[in-house]
Amino acid sequence: MSSPVHVVGAGLIGTSLGLALSREGVEVTLYDPSPTAVALAADLGAGAAREPDDPAVVVVAAPPDVAATVVLDALIRWPRAIVTDVASVKSTVLAQVRASAAASDLGRYVGSHPMAGRERSGAVAAQADLFEGRTWVVCPHEGSEAGAADRVSELARSTGAAVVTMGADAHDRAVAYVSHLPQVAASLVAGRLRELPDEAVALAGQGIRDVTRIAASDPLLWTQILAGNAEVLAPVLRDVAQDLDAVAGALASIAAQDGDGARGVVARAIGDGQLGHARIPGKHGAAPTAYATVVVLVPDEPGALGRLFQDVGDAGVNLEDLRLEHGVGAPLGIAELSVLPSAVDRLMTQLGNKGWKVHE
Repeated sequence: MSSPVHVVGAGLIGTSLGLALSREGVEVTLYDPSPTAVALAADLGAGAAREPDDPAVVVVAAPPDVAATVVLDALIRWPRAIVTDVASVKSTVLAQVRASAAASDLGRYVGSHPMAGRERSGAVAAQADLFEGRTWVVCPHEGSEAGAADRVSELARSTGAAVVTMGADAHDRAVAYVSHLPQVAASLVAGRLRELPDEAVALAGQGIRDVTRIAASDPLLWTQILAGNAEVLAPVLRDVAQDLDAVAGALASIAAQDGDGARGVVARAIGDGQLGHARIPGKHGAAPTAYATVVVLVPDEPGALGRLFQDVGDAGVNLEDLRLEHGVGAPLGIAELSVLPSAVDRLMTQLGNKGWKVHE
């Protein structure tokens, strides 16, 4: 990766990027409007808290509502640098940059978006491996200079990310479905829990935990993201609202004992969900694979999971995925091990022989 790289913004993404590049020997400099934030990022090892003379690449890790302004400033300030931003919405930023940048400067801008993050924010939550194995979308436009997108792609790969190239409009439509809609859905479902009695919330199992995991996200940041993609996201949400209305109406008809055809509406909604879920890529971006699940009761004590993983490995079985749920009223965890169907019998036998309580 060409050095130096200047990162503007010392939050979760900017600091994680600095950590990842510094680990690879890239010279990184940092800036943030908050002296405390940039000093913390530097103390964590993300780079040097100073402005460079002639950076090769400038990465704008600023909030979506100010990203374009910071990009424009960087294009003017460093006239030889390639400039990218990592905002979650690309069309809005590109339109604002295109409206204000000189043609000679616009060619050096290439938007991008690492599909990585955490529920926590700020430099203190940063991780050097945040981007490893994640998709990093690079969005060149018709005015991008030859090689500018390659430079941004090189930066992304240096963090361990897998690069995908697409236009800004295509990116925004895609993330409306695979990122922004899930965030809204998770927040709305979690919001229904606010006034639920404690004894009802205590029944929460893995289903509600899975659906609401991302509901702990930063409200300010997500308001900016959703507002930036409002034109694309609004019709998607309206379509989902129509689907919800159809299911609610069908269930109301069933409750009123006037349910002719209503069960079919419910069944189609669940069936469509199955079909959509089946399209989600499998491991390493490969085609989805049907796995079998082996359920193991794990004592909630130090070393228990380590022993389980060791015993799975000793059985010669590759663990494809894992979900862990904490038991209610007992110091137990319920580990759902996803494995190839052909390995189920062997795994259950081997784990049973090792004293584990196993269910298929």
